[in-house]
Amino acid sequence: MSVDLVGFLGVVLVAYMVPGPDFVVVVRSAAEHPAKGRAAGLGAQTGLCVHMLAAAAGLSLIAARSPAVYDAIKLLGAAYLVYLGIRAVLAARRTARERHSAAADSPEGLTAPRAPAADGTTRSQWRSGFTEGFLTNVLNPKAALFFLSILPQFVHGGGSAARQIFFLGLLDVLIGVVYWFALAAVAARLRAFLARTKIRHRWELTTGWLFIAMGIGVAAVS
Repeated sequence: MSVDLVGFLGVVLVAYMVPGPDFVVVVRSAAEHPAKGRAAGLGAQTGLCVHMLAAAAGLSLIAARSPAVYDAIKLLGAAYLVYLGIRAVLAARRTARERHSAAADSPEGLTAPRAPAADGTTRSQWRSGFTEGFLTNVLNPKAALFFLSILPQFVHGGGSAARQIFFLGLLDVLIGVVYWFALAAVAARLRAFLARTKIRHRWELTTGWLFIAMGIGVAAVS
């Protein structure tokens, strides 16, 4: 098997450093709970595995050449991002109500920061993070087109193209797991800061509208 690993690694690292929907999902999940952030990262990479296997099997080529299939996947992904954004905006509104209520009850009009969620890992937290990460990536047609258009550039004719694409795709997934886990660890350290009512409201509102903007952008781009 002969592949251009150096060039491929450079492209993959740059791609991961450019924030996208999966970046926002992982950071936001980790800020809620470290385990949820790690689960979101694993979910995102599992979704990437689906695209990688489809590319190796040639299914992504069919999707890319069929405008109806591509548009359907794109619109599903856009709708899911908007859904996540609406959830975050509604959470921000609830936080604002909590803040106003606490200010009214406090003699000084101050609000105390809410303690971060307990560190005990729960199935619901893990499942929620994994599902959000998985759906965000598996419903992103750009991930399929990445494998379809970028990976073949680093495949040589000395062996099976499908095997080389599978190898490069697997390497991409493993790099992503390390990257998301590191990002989740950094975001988790900000939990106490983000637990402050005022900061939490701004964070939820910002990420919510960012999700909505990304969803609209995905739907608008042909």
